[in-house]
Amino acid sequence: MPLLPSRGPQAAPHVRAARWAVSALFFLNAVLFANLVPRLPDVKDRLDLSNAELGGAVAAMPFGSLVAGLFAPVLIQRFGSGNVAALGLVGLGAAVAGVPWAGSLAGLVVVMLLVGAVDAVVDVGQNAHGFRVQRAYGRSVINGMHALWSIGAVAGGLLGSAAVGLGVPLSTHLAVSAVVFAVVAVVARRFLLPGAEDAERADLVVAPAEGPTPPVDEPPVADPPEDRASSPAEGRLRRVPSRTWGLLALLGLLAACEAFVQDAASSWSALFMRTEVGTSAAVGGMAFVAMQGAATVGRLVGDRVVDRFGQRRVARVGGALTAVGMALALLLPSVGTAVLGFALAGLGIATLVPAAMHAADEIPGLPAGVGLTVVGWLLRVGFLASPVVVGVLADLTSLRLALGTVVVAGVLVLLGGRVLGDDRARRSDAGGASAPA
Repeated sequence: MPLLPSRGPQAAPHVRAARWAVSALFFLNAVLFANLVPRLPDVKDRLDLSNAELGGAVAAMPFGSLVAGLFAPVLIQRFGSGNVAALGLVGLGAAVAGVPWAGSLAGLVVVMLLVGAVDAVVDVGQNAHGFRVQRAYGRSVINGMHALWSIGAVAGGLLGSAAVGLGVPLSTHLAVSAVVFAVVAVVARRFLLPGAEDAERADLVVAPAEGPTPPVDEPPVADPPEDRASSPAEGRLRRVPSRTWGLLALLGLLAACEAFVQDAASSWSALFMRTEVGTSAAVGGMAFVAMQGAATVGRLVGDRVVDRFGQRRVARVGGALTAVGMALALLLPSVGTAVLGFALAGLGIATLVPAAMHAADEIPGLPAGVGLTVVGWLLRVGFLASPVVVGVLADLTSLRLALGTVVVAGVLVLLGGRVLGDDRARRSDAGGASAPA
């Protein structure tokens, strides 16, 4: 038996086109803001800001995300996830292009709030449409889309750096980027899946899968879910059992665990390498590169791994990798163990957020987009809380002990990952078509 399943038969042409289209949206979503990051020093100089003022203005972005992200389900039910994602990217490009026109610190805060708000809505929309495509495929494809997001972040950073090196004015750079990326988003929108948000879900449960056909006098195994709202009239939340909210909270906690792992690399890895390992500044960034590189590789191969072993097993093994890797880096600090430890942690969380979002999106009885929104909202809370928690603990104890929170996060994923679905793709002997287990 091969370690990973073969790709199997191709999906319908319009489904394949939709996959590439929504993948392009993931890529653009990352490029748009990463394109701005290398130009933030220009913004600081233009407005004569202190470091604290610039940091406070950038911090307005996640606050805007937390507030506006809650409205994503309403927009998805009204306009559809594809329109929300594609047209939202047009708005996101316009918002980012507005940064050079902020004439004061207050104006920059307002613009960054708007950037965060639009980005949160786009994030839910693109993931919701990505799961529609995944249901149409009958196998996992969402991790590849998240991998393209990671690649897009790198591409955006390189693009912004190139603009700085070429001396392109900030306003010209961001305006041209916004126009070009908006055109790509509008073109991609034409290839997204049409119809109701649950169209592919109904197709999957109605289509025959492996096993004998049920007798005619028996009710179908499953009808298209009628309790999942997909229109504004049906979109109002009904009485949802407390157990469902508890499950969503646990899935959000799993997603927040990824935030702690990622923030350990982005905010603290260089400091850990210099103060605890004793490396030079040039080597200090290697732990961050190792984690991001491993996470990107994990997302590129993640779909086939999930199809082979299931979301639950992959997430739990990933939690173990994260805990063991970071424990190795913290208990035996050296350049080799630190780079290896951060790489194992990045590989461990590579598919965690897509798995948590997928599980939330499959909960019956919730209007379209609600599960994704709750998990995405708690993920952003994790990104806000992580640097504060680690920073406070580091001041009270040491950075090595504070980064033990990443080991705890890995253990939580190992234990809590059992709530994730295990819907591995199976192949029918007759035609090889895949369907959820």
